[in-house]
Amino acid sequence: MEISREVAGCYVGFKPNRSKRLTNRKEGERSMLAQPAVDAPVTGHAKQMTSRRSLWRDLKRRPFLYMLLLPVIAYFIIFKYFPLYGEIIAFKDFRLADGIWGSKWVGLDQFTRLLHSTELLKIVRNTLLLNLYGLVFGFPVPIALAIMLNEIRVEWYKRVVQNLLYLPHFLSWIILGTIVIGLLSPGSGFVNYVLKAFGLEPIYFMGNTFWWPFVYVFSGIWRDAGFSTILYLAAMSSIDPHLYEAARMDGGGKLRQIWHVTLPGIRSTIALMLVLQMGRMFDVGFEHIWALTNPMVTSVSDVMSTYIYRLGLVNLQYSYTTAIGLVQSLVGLVLVLLVNRVIRAMGERALW
Repeated sequence: MEISREVAGCYVGFKPNRSKRLTNRKEGERSMLAQPAVDAPVTGHAKQMTSRRSLWRDLKRRPFLYMLLLPVIAYFIIFKYFPLYGEIIAFKDFRLADGIWGSKWVGLDQFTRLLHSTELLKIVRNTLLLNLYGLVFGFPVPIALAIMLNEIRVEWYKRVVQNLLYLPHFLSWIILGTIVIGLLSPGSGFVNYVLKAFGLEPIYFMGNTFWWPFVYVFSGIWRDAGFSTILYLAAMSSIDPHLYEAARMDGGGKLRQIWHVTLPGIRSTIALMLVLQMGRMFDVGFEHIWALTNPMVTSVSDVMSTYIYRLGLVNLQYSYTTAIGLVQSLVGLVLVLLVNRVIRAMGERALW
């Protein structure tokens, strides 16, 4: 009887434990049912449909904000996409009297002429060299300016410096080119006045094929570097301040903080700006070159834009210059795609 009572006692004591485990299992099953199911892999079509629905809901919620995009969309359609219709004249012997469709179709004759042009090599070389100088000397300057402005703690002084740096961007190249020519004049320019004060011979910067590319590059830095710092300062404002505190606690000085916190924080912005810069490697621009060039430096200042202007608008060779512009745009597109792919392969955020 004692043994049976012990066994019975064990059994009686075991029964509540079993019911407790059953209760816990049921509660676990209920909690699992209450939890949201793990999303199944979403296909590309489903993602596209979801993004369309969210865009449509957002459009109905904030219609007036999207109305602000209408002028921008109209600008790109009218001035960027609609003129693509005129690219067809690159494959024709275009005459104003006959119009685009009435002109004679010549196929790839304009491109064949471009490949056999004796001036093509010089034009491409000058364009690439000036852009390469701008990339090497000009690209790091806005980054350095943004870092220095970010370290300034006196607010009024920071605002004054920012305004002085931004101001040249809002002036036309005709005005800035006149200022540069005046400063570098061999007879009355301030730079040559300083050289004479140190006993050096004056230099004719604007007429020397060695000095003119440097004048071009540094005048471009003067005009655009200050404005480009806005993007980098905006990127720096999103860096977590606790990272700087952690760097200071680890004994890192200002240079260490810049190297290990600031630069990694704006790395994606730098990559994005590099992609955009590479897209303009075959497009120097017209106003900057035209404001500073002169017949004495044509061998180094004649680039794609001035070549197209001289042949297209002055000599009325519309089909040939359209073919040049088309090749120029295609090369820029290939460079953008290539650099964008390289940056994505490096793990950085690119254009797409």
